[in-house]
Amino acid sequence: MDNRLWVIPAARMKAKRAHRVPLSAPALTILNEARAFGDGSKVVFPGTRYGVPLSDMTLSKLVKELGFDADVHGFRTSFRTWVGPAHRCLVPLTSFAEPLGAGRGNQWFATTGDAPMFFAGIEVRGWLSVRKVKDGETTDDLFAFLTTAPNEEVGRVHPKAMPVILTQPDEWERWLSGPWELAAKLQRPLPDGALRLVARAV
Repeated sequence: MDNRLWVIPAARMKAKRAHRVPLSAPALTILNEARAFGDGSKVVFPGTRYGVPLSDMTLSKLVKELGFDADVHGFRTSFRTWVGPAHRCLVPLTSFAEPLGAGRGNQWFATTGDAPMFFAGIEVRGWLSVRKVKDGETTDDLFAFLTTAPNEEVGRVHPKAMPVILTQPDEWERWLSGPWELAAKLQRPLPDGALRLVARAV
């Protein structure tokens, strides 16, 4: 993890070539937090026996137990569909907040300049699913936005992450219409000093 790289050995790959996956800051945070729940071995996600990882069927079993008729192998394909240009959007903002902790309210952040700001958003409309058992099957419009490692200002309040904020026209265009390989490079924090702490929304 010091190299921020996950390498799957060639012996475990169908093509018999090692597969290298760069790890983002949020991914590293999750992996480091997972160590606290480990069994003390080198296994990141251990099963019920010491030093033995979770079965590759664990997620499939969980999905079935939750009552979903789904194949987890399709999750990756679904994600690539959702982050395609057809589902990307820009969400305008003048300020945003991060929680200070139980009973302490929120810390608000605003730009130090005058450039427009937008969250890098994702929308999926007309999603049919069971979100609450008591409600049964419902059709909903879903919205989310990308997050990334925090810059210096946000990191003082929320050290794990901050929203991806786009401030330049070429960034807006790339997010709305560029291929994912280019759009994904926008998943980065604002430069240090780009935000100021404010008492309330502006």
